[in-house]
Amino acid sequence: MAEHAAPRDPRLRVIAIATIIHRDHVLLVEGHDSVKQETFYRALGGEVEFGETAEAAVARELIEETGRRIEVTERLGVIENLYTFEGQPGHEVVFEFVARFVPGEEPDDLSPIEADEGGAKFVVRWLPLAEVLAGTHRVYPDGIEQRLAEWVNRL
Repeated sequence: MAEHAAPRDPRLRVIAIATIIHRDHVLLVEGHDSVKQETFYRALGGEVEFGETAEAAVARELIEETGRRIEVTERLGVIENLYTFEGQPGHEVVFEFVARFVPGEEPDDLSPIEADEGGAKFVVRWLPLAEVLAGTHRVYPDGIEQRLAEWVNRL
């Protein structure tokens, strides 16, 4: 879950994340900020490598983290994200995508999925899309609920 931690050396990071929609649910990783005493959720993804497009980066990250391939269906937006995590400032440019699993790679049910990032295991959970859009859960980056709602309303 390194993509959720503030960098030790202050620098601007470029990341790509994918909101995966399946059976009216959204796949999100749960995090906790002990300084803010806050439980939050964030889409999967990670840093864009030099020479790599944001779309290719998010597809690579999802394979690395979940072992499943995704199809990006649309770019949700690109935002600048200034944040504080565990008391440390962070600064990111975030490419946000809406995606789905490649046919045949969808999970059979909505059970949590064990993910792995460089040997660090973590669990990602399916939250009902309606709850995410309603703001029932704290989801980062800020404003993603509104951008998702705009996307849903265009369908």
